[in-house]
Amino acid sequence: VQLQASGGGLVQAGGSLRLSCAASGYNFGGYGMAWFRQAPGKEREFVARISRSGGSTYNTDSVKGRFTITRDSAKNSVYLQMNSLKVEDTAVYYCAARWGSGSNFPNAYDYWGQGTLVTVSS
Repeated sequence: VQLQASGGGLVQAGGSLRLSCAASGYNFGGYGMAWFRQAPGKEREFVARISRSGGSTYNTDSVKGRFTITRDSAKNSVYLQMNSLKVEDTAVYYCAARWGSGSNFPNAYDYWGQGTLVTVSS
């Protein structure tokens, strides 16, 4: 099982980035997917999740209206479109997979990607 996250980088506040997570080695369609992030010195926090079908999504309050999570079953991939980025969005972003329904809790997830760093400058 492998989750490969990519797309991070340095961007100015107000800018946009699109993160990608390519999954392999398991039944992608049977897993809910999510993005979490961890800033230096802070705990890992939930950002967004999407159901197995892609028909249901949920974002944490701090990114609502700015971030959008999507998935492409044909490509076994999940994405996080991040717009209107803020300095406080700076963190390492991780994609995660959970068998069945989604959850906001990191301990509920079965598989994790290696993380991709997003740095937002003022």
